[in-house]
Amino acid sequence: MATTSSNDLRPIPQPPDFHPAVIVPSQPHGLRFWQLMVAGSIAGSVEHMAMFPVDTIKTHMQAIRPCPIKPVGISQAFRSIIKTEGPSALYRGIWAMGLGAGPAHAVYFSFYEVSKKYLSGGDPNNSAAHAVSGVCATVASDAVFTPMDMVKQRLQIGNGTYKGVWDCVGRVMKEEGFGAFYASYRTTVLMNAPFTAVHFATYEAVKRGLREFSPERVGGGEEEEGWLIYATAGAAAGGLAAVVTTPLDVVKTQLQCQGVCGCDRFKSGSISDVFRTILKKDGYRGLARGWLPRMLFHAPAAAICWSTYETVKSFFQDVNGDSNTA
Repeated sequence: MATTSSNDLRPIPQPPDFHPAVIVPSQPHGLRFWQLMVAGSIAGSVEHMAMFPVDTIKTHMQAIRPCPIKPVGISQAFRSIIKTEGPSALYRGIWAMGLGAGPAHAVYFSFYEVSKKYLSGGDPNNSAAHAVSGVCATVASDAVFTPMDMVKQRLQIGNGTYKGVWDCVGRVMKEEGFGAFYASYRTTVLMNAPFTAVHFATYEAVKRGLREFSPERVGGGEEEEGWLIYATAGAAAGGLAAVVTTPLDVVKTQLQCQGVCGCDRFKSGSISDVFRTILKKDGYRGLARGWLPRMLFHAPAAAICWSTYETVKSFFQDVNGDSNTA
């Protein structure tokens, strides 16, 4: 019987349709850029619409009048608005918010995701990259949001001064010029830069910590992130960032509401001039005016925003997964 040596064996050729698996790097979270924008737009709109009455109360508390103002609490401000203007006043300016929040948050989250992808190098523990990405996102989004934020705040305290969004836009353009829409832009960026740095770094850190202790698991050891994790991390991030940046938010409100319903008008848009005016009329406590409603706004607002954003992202991930499978 003839024997066959190992040298006589020939490798069996693979069939022509055989292809080894190849892992292709994906976009952030496997989502397309337009999907990140849609998710951000929905999240921002839901957040601001849901919390709009609290924002109105904060704006009334921060607007300074010609005479030194007495300390006003949340309940006092709420009762004053209801008594003098009616419940509908809590929602005055909401359409301006709707027009600005969607596009601004689309820019906000998409810029953040893209910046985080390139700056973090794939390291989920890189808090510095998260903070810097947040700053990049706010500089871009504030350029979109600031004009409508100014219109929104003027309508909130206007008490009949303007008939609506477009009446306010037209009159400001005619009486004060285009620059009035961006009178607070420097202050807004100066406020939102540390706000978003604290916000995003805190959010990513708290979310990461909660995921480590999350009891929910799926196959392969991957953790199932529920909306509760997103909401809790968002609330912690929003509340902390809001308290830290309240003084600059007061300055921003002063600049955007100047000349409306007896509010002071400033000779220049200098942040230092506004600071001095506030300190002269209301002391250091004036720089903290509205901190509580601001925190009560941003904590639940961030919880709503992040949970909505992550949910919409998960939806798009499922859609993309089904498309790739097909």
